[in-house]
Amino acid sequence: MRYLIMIHSNPRFRALWEELPDEKKAEFGRAHLALNRALEESGELVLSDGLADPADAKCVTVQDGKAVPSDGPFAEVKEHLVGFYLVECESMERALEHAARVPDALYGKIEVRPVRSVKELDL
Repeated sequence: MRYLIMIHSNPRFRALWEELPDEKKAEFGRAHLALNRALEESGELVLSDGLADPADAKCVTVQDGKAVPSDGPFAEVKEHLVGFYLVECESMERALEHAARVPDALYGKIEVRPVRSVKELDL
């Protein structure tokens, strides 16, 4: 089963990050790299990456058959997605173990959600 481990951030975490000394920031990065290596070695890592600032994001809707892009996400949203790990492991419990190892869990929320394959749809 695949699980998406989503790393959320918020203004409080951003303020804490800005106050961290460079060595602590580097330590944080090394912890992410170590988690990546461990997940690769266990064969459970499918993909992992960080996301650009939400100010760089766009949204799209379709109106009258035409794509309509807009700025997004919405400015009033305080929490936002900053990165993810896509893992393939035996259970939600195992995915939660991995999520607890994400360095950001010390400061913010880590969400774990099963990924449903389009192939599983009964149409």
